[in-house]
Amino acid sequence: MILTSENYYSKEANIEYMSVSQFKDFNGTYGKMPCEFSALEKMHGRWEDSKTTALLVGGYVDAYFEGSLDKFKEDNPEVFTLGGDLRANFKKADNIIKRIERDDYFMKYLSGKKQVIMTFEMFDSKWKIKMDSYLSGTAIVDLKIVKSITKPEWVRDFGYLDFIRYWGYDIQGAVYQKGVELVTGEKLPFYIAAATKEEEPDIQIIHVTQNYLDEALSMVEADMPRTLRVKNGEEPPDKCELCDCCKHNRILTAPITISELVDRI
Repeated sequence: MILTSENYYSKEANIEYMSVSQFKDFNGTYGKMPCEFSALEKMHGRWEDSKTTALLVGGYVDAYFEGSLDKFKEDNPEVFTLGGDLRANFKKADNIIKRIERDDYFMKYLSGKKQVIMTFEMFDSKWKIKMDSYLSGTAIVDLKIVKSITKPEWVRDFGYLDFIRYWGYDIQGAVYQKGVELVTGEKLPFYIAAATKEEEPDIQIIHVTQNYLDEALSMVEADMPRTLRVKNGEEPPDKCELCDCCKHNRILTAPITISELVDRI
């Protein structure tokens, strides 16, 4: 299957290729519980996560900088008024864009080739990646619109964690870096170009250093055998029993106990 911008997110592409988002659906991150059942439902097109305001704000900014705003408007008409203007609760997206565009250093990192697709084989699977800003021979950059750059997130039994590892962006960097290396022979540094949804948007270019990428790639390698067995139907998927997909598909067969109410949290 030859991937294009039109079929990259299709059911057929998701079945044939592993991606970072699919891997994180199966295995989770510190900030998101894994659910193999939900991952399979999404892969086969039987489930789609709801669009939150926060995700749509980030999607609008992403679409603006990748040059696909018309397609975004077509796919998300609820973001706009009948006159084509942004609705009030999405206007912060324009503020984020303006803040980014008046910083030359930030814009330099976004000046690479947009939405570059590469495919490669790794850990007994075909993978696909789509890069926000690919500066050939120089760097891989991913634009992230986040709640906060500096606020740490609490993880039970671990402590406070930065937003990059909390949401698994180190996993994304590791896979992108290795993929580009396998395709081109060049091992490029990975950067997060981060902007926040705060009243006064904050911006930073964050270098995800090699030690974090190496650690994340080792974790991906360790988790892939089980992930592929479940994806290929060789083992039944585990259910998290907490996500919307599990709630939607729940079939009651017996009561649960009080202790079971919180045993998965």
